[in-house]
Amino acid sequence: MLTNELFSQANSPESVGIPSKAILRFLEGIDRDRTCMHGFLLLRHGLVASEGYWSPYHKDSIHRMYSVSKSFVSLAVGLLIDQGKLSLTDKVAKFFPDKVPENLHRYLVDATVRDLLMMATPHSRNSYCRYDKDWADTFFKMEPSHPAGTIFSYDTAATVVLNTIVERISGVPFLEYMRPKLLDPIGFTKEARCIKTPEGTSWGGSGVLCKLQDMAKLAYVCMNKGRWKDEQLISEEYIQEATSKQIDNSLGGHPGYGYQIWREKNNGFSFRGMGSQLAYCYPDKDFIFTCISDTQGAGATGAGIQELFEILYEEIADHPLPEDPKSYVALQEKIKTLKILPQDGEQSSPLSENINGQWYEMSENPMKITRMRFLFEEDEGVWEYENASGYKTLRFGFGKKVHGHFPQTGYFMDQIGVPSETPYKCLSSAAWVEPHKLNLLVYITDIYLGTLKVTFSFKGKDISVLMAKVAEWFLDEYHGFATGIAE
Repeated sequence: MLTNELFSQANSPESVGIPSKAILRFLEGIDRDRTCMHGFLLLRHGLVASEGYWSPYHKDSIHRMYSVSKSFVSLAVGLLIDQGKLSLTDKVAKFFPDKVPENLHRYLVDATVRDLLMMATPHSRNSYCRYDKDWADTFFKMEPSHPAGTIFSYDTAATVVLNTIVERISGVPFLEYMRPKLLDPIGFTKEARCIKTPEGTSWGGSGVLCKLQDMAKLAYVCMNKGRWKDEQLISEEYIQEATSKQIDNSLGGHPGYGYQIWREKNNGFSFRGMGSQLAYCYPDKDFIFTCISDTQGAGATGAGIQELFEILYEEIADHPLPEDPKSYVALQEKIKTLKILPQDGEQSSPLSENINGQWYEMSENPMKITRMRFLFEEDEGVWEYENASGYKTLRFGFGKKVHGHFPQTGYFMDQIGVPSETPYKCLSSAAWVEPHKLNLLVYITDIYLGTLKVTFSFKGKDISVLMAKVAEWFLDEYHGFATGIAE
């Protein structure tokens, strides 16, 4: 393969040893299971074997990467080590004279860069919450539970500290530091950015926003031992260590952990982010699977996707396969029609006419909603309600999704701890799951991802409501039971 062909389109999946029909079955399984995937990209021998996006997402969508950000921070650490500005054995406390207390516990005194890279901090849980004003500071103020470097315990505060070290040494945000050395040479998106912590550093533990191809390109650099084309962008030695097993995490059912990078079966490694932002890398097959999604609430990261992917993985050949024009055409047609599915169910109910426009007075409830009603307009509807912050409306579709903005504001945007009056973008749909029961499904599709599911059940003049949200640090006002009666 010529080096200038990196990330160009393969002639067909078969030309790089992947059956089109296997990819098609994978996509059909995703839709059959109603998994909320946003995009996928398969890379074999440096060529794009297949790529697709679920509308309204597309190739140029800037997407939240959540904990995939941690793997990016690891690469920034590696670049500093390559420059001789940082060492794996450096004690992290020395970089924080302004935060370290005089009586710092010896477990924290001894904690090294390597300890934090392999998620072996001296803490048994994350040290900060959304309300803390300085997340790095909490790492040194919380009482530790065991010596650093001994036990794997997933801890985003470790990445916050590592990222802060990178930014203190480099003097710039970590993505900016990485640009000339690593990101620009691979064509990483100029618009990529990172949400900030309350203290103003980049939230390297969860906040990176970039394109799916950006994640895939960094995964490729790691699988290619730090190289892009003919250029060694980051040392092979660091990449080898970062992607290898450095600590056991089998207690959680995993085959090991490197430096902010997970180990996988079949001699693989991965970047993993909440909601199933994934990059699975398999050097032995020269193959990378990447995807962006929002599967929060559907189980562990990768749940529903990994099982289908493993079936696909088993069909990858070590040589080109005979062309399969029929399956290839079917695959291309499937990719063209990918879209996030609306709420499943019926688009109408015999009760619609009686409910349409009827206000319901709500009893006291956790959501602090005082009254609500529905307006039905053919294949769309509007949910009107009043809560503690005022009058709200949300438009939704029947058998389709309606693009809009979620009516609640005051949530975080570019910096944690700073409320914004800008509403989050969302996709909303509803369906009758029983003649008397309407289910509402709202996907938040902004720089924060989340899901709100609501059941409205009607019985005579009574309405019963159950709201369930899966979202980190927002939609808290939309969780619980409520009841009301027609006015």
